[in-house]
Amino acid sequence: MSSKDRFEARSDCTYIAFYKPYAVLCQFTNPADSDKETLANFRLPKSVYPLGRLDFDSEGLLLFSDDSSLNQALLNPEHAHPRVYLAQVENVPASAELKKLAQGVMVEGRLTAPAKVKLLQVDPVLPPRAVPIRFRKNIPTAWIELTLTEGRNRQVRKMTASVGHPTLRLVRVAIGDLKLFDLDLYPGQWRKLSMNEICLALERVSG
Repeated sequence: MSSKDRFEARSDCTYIAFYKPYAVLCQFTNPADSDKETLANFRLPKSVYPLGRLDFDSEGLLLFSDDSSLNQALLNPEHAHPRVYLAQVENVPASAELKKLAQGVMVEGRLTAPAKVKLLQVDPVLPPRAVPIRFRKNIPTAWIELTLTEGRNRQVRKMTASVGHPTLRLVRVAIGDLKLFDLDLYPGQWRKLSMNEICLALERVSG
């Protein structure tokens, strides 16, 4: 039985999708002596908390709820819910490098789980980032799509760096089959999810 089969959304709970912008801390409180923007700047309901996280310099889909059972269903590694990321990297990865990423690479002494990886032939249409990417002269960039079923700290960035392609921009575009671009959100915006949309986030196979 999958986590989707076991989970039942509750009418007395709140479920939210948020498009996290670049340069926002994935927490409601600000560390001392820091002027960084936090989740508190976006007027989310006080009862909810983030389900998972995105790094300060990453963007994209982030879920919130006050339902602890959804938190358990989404974050339990046994359920292997896919997360889909778009990564803009330096230079164009060769087929052999993409294959390495898909099969697993060593990150801090541990092999990453198998992933789905593909080179995008057309750059994705994304909102401009508040702070533009710093391009290096005469070095091309490329976009790759990675679907992961584990969530280590800064995993995508460490994976692409391990094959010689540092990540310049990183956007999470799906959790399960809940797709960011189907939600009609822009960076900094959020909205409540329907019961059907919550079920999409719990899908184990994207696509």
